[in-house]
Amino acid sequence: MKKIIVPLDFSEYSLCALDYAINIANKYEADLQLIHVIPRMTKPYSNVLKEKKKIAAEQMEDIIKDYKDKLHKKATFDYIVKNGRIYDEIAKQTEAHEDSVIIGSTQGESGWNEYFVGSNTYRIIESTVRPVFSFRACKYLKPPKTIVMPIDITNETREKVPIVASIAKKFDSTVHILKVTSSTTEGIHNTLKMYANQVSKYFEEHDIKHENSLIVGSNITNVTIEYAKTVEADLIAIMTEQNWALSNLFMGSYARQMINNSYIPVLSVTPKEVINAVWPI
Repeated sequence: MKKIIVPLDFSEYSLCALDYAINIANKYEADLQLIHVIPRMTKPYSNVLKEKKKIAAEQMEDIIKDYKDKLHKKATFDYIVKNGRIYDEIAKQTEAHEDSVIIGSTQGESGWNEYFVGSNTYRIIESTVRPVFSFRACKYLKPPKTIVMPIDITNETREKVPIVASIAKKFDSTVHILKVTSSTTEGIHNTLKMYANQVSKYFEEHDIKHENSLIVGSNITNVTIEYAKTVEADLIAIMTEQNWALSNLFMGSYARQMINNSYIPVLSVTPKEVINAVWPI
């Protein structure tokens, strides 16, 4: 992880995201960039846009001044103000940096509710191959000492393992490998067991604390969240692209439900990100 992108709407929620991002950045010695996107405006309002950019830039400079001492000394800490579609500009800015991630809130203040909330959150995740940390409430933001990592029977489900392992190593976390399914079929349970054993072996090789559990339930989202609550998890790591025919752990269902319903922060990972990045352990 070399660069952390934090979308800011200057609300309490986005400043909580900044605090969380600083915590992550300090562990990885990563750089930090703030981004504020002013929704697209037509030419007749160019003077208004110019004024909005000026005000946003001043706010960004004040925030960097207030927070820079919290960040490790080697970090580059800067900002950018853009104009356009919020989700598109955030995704493009993240893609411009190698081995980057996004950290942001799914909530916003009155008047900014379109910023990182609802469909924008999903669109940002869908528009980038980079991992996205998202959260709904500031009080649940803690160092990820306990991570729940649900796995299903698709091949893609294990591709988040290197990222989770890297985070676990940095924070000395315990990872809960959670085999989740709505099926009682023995063959599916055997496949889950095989995958979980492979993940366990990987974690053992990298000296990462972990536990292994199975949960069967009709609603995969609910049972995952309930399990995460029982172990007092600080992070739930999911995949955003899964095989429609084999599992409901895909962006259109499981990931949307998880991001929408979990007060525990969610790390959303796409298979493409794992292929294109090397995560140090």
